[in-house]
Amino acid sequence: MDSRQRELASALVEHIEIGVIILDAELRIQYWNNVVTQCSGKRLELALQQPLALIFPEADTLCLSEMLVLARDQGEHVYTEWHDPPYLIQLPFDTSGEPAPLMLQSTLLFPFKRSDDQQLFGLLLYDSSKLARDNNQLDAALHSLSSKQVEQERLITTLEKANAQLMQSEKLAAIGQLAAGVAHEINSPIGYVCSNLQTLAGYVHDLLRIIDAVDGAASLDEVRQLKRSLEYAYIRNDVEALIAESEDGIEQVKKISTALKDFSHFEEDEFRLADLHRGLDTTLNVVNNELRYKAEVVKEYGQLPAVECMPSQINQVMMNLLVNAAHAIEQFGRITLRSGQQGEWVWLEVEDTGQGIAPHLLNRIYEPFFTTKPVGKGTGLGLSLSYNIVRKHNGRIEVFSTPGQGTRFRVWLPAQQPTRPPIKEDADHHE
Repeated sequence: MDSRQRELASALVEHIEIGVIILDAELRIQYWNNVVTQCSGKRLELALQQPLALIFPEADTLCLSEMLVLARDQGEHVYTEWHDPPYLIQLPFDTSGEPAPLMLQSTLLFPFKRSDDQQLFGLLLYDSSKLARDNNQLDAALHSLSSKQVEQERLITTLEKANAQLMQSEKLAAIGQLAAGVAHEINSPIGYVCSNLQTLAGYVHDLLRIIDAVDGAASLDEVRQLKRSLEYAYIRNDVEALIAESEDGIEQVKKISTALKDFSHFEEDEFRLADLHRGLDTTLNVVNNELRYKAEVVKEYGQLPAVECMPSQINQVMMNLLVNAAHAIEQFGRITLRSGQQGEWVWLEVEDTGQGIAPHLLNRIYEPFFTTKPVGKGTGLGLSLSYNIVRKHNGRIEVFSTPGQGTRFRVWLPAQQPTRPPIKEDADHHE
């Protein structure tokens, strides 16, 4: 194909009223046309080389797997019709940019090869709404489908509210489980500060006796004798040590209370630019008592930009992963925290040297109320809500586990959300 032919083909693909997505053999996105950009609200540059199911999570279904088998193994062109929802990819906007009340979508998946013999797949998305509406015999069905969609949207709204309430309840439950540990963390420095104050009170009483004796003493030797009898030299050295120790204790209490305040702050649906390392350190302060007796915590932080996210919700995810890591360790082990950046994506990782997860349970760990912990140890909501939070951020969670050796969770987040309102920068980021 010469350059003129390629130019004509490119112009056709960009202006045809059909969504065109090109995938490699691993279903990573290589290209899509302007229709997909307009209808999805997603940017191609952020999606390149990313798995289709990451950019469009609704495509990760058995239907896609079956289509892929037919296309890849048998070389077939696999077509799905508009009247067989759920659709492979949800494109909620029409080409004018306005929300479409009802979009009836047909799909074609077919294999082809490049000139270098590399296997590729074409995915074509047709809007069949007008065709379906023009068929008078389908009017009643369309009306019924529209009503069901409205009902479904209402149900989704109700479920989203319930999910938000459940997420806040899980956060409160988690903080409640940590309350005893936090109380211990605070009681320890408060205890020795109170003890130091009692000692200082005795020292102040003795020092005041020495000061008062100066006015009534017959001679300087009498004052010196009183200083020796009250061990003035020892008091002077110990007072400085007591004050320094008390300041350190108060600083520990301040650190813990600040961490609790930062962690407990609930931001409804507001994305901010935030320092993920600071949030992770705050979370470590909150769960310190859960970790200190179970594991050595090792930090292997990489370089991260400010990330557009809901900081308190990401803190909740990392707290769940850290507490789970501690619970997975029977005696004393190691928890390693890592972070890094890959293109437009950043990742946070929690790895433990605990019991690991049996392979047959890995596909259930995100189910609500599913837990392998003893009764009273966990709610079974931590990973489920963590999964929902990460999906809400257009990210994903990966888990790698070997029974008897440990588990590694990695949370992937886009540095910037694909579609977003004007960003309100987190004031904490500049501190």
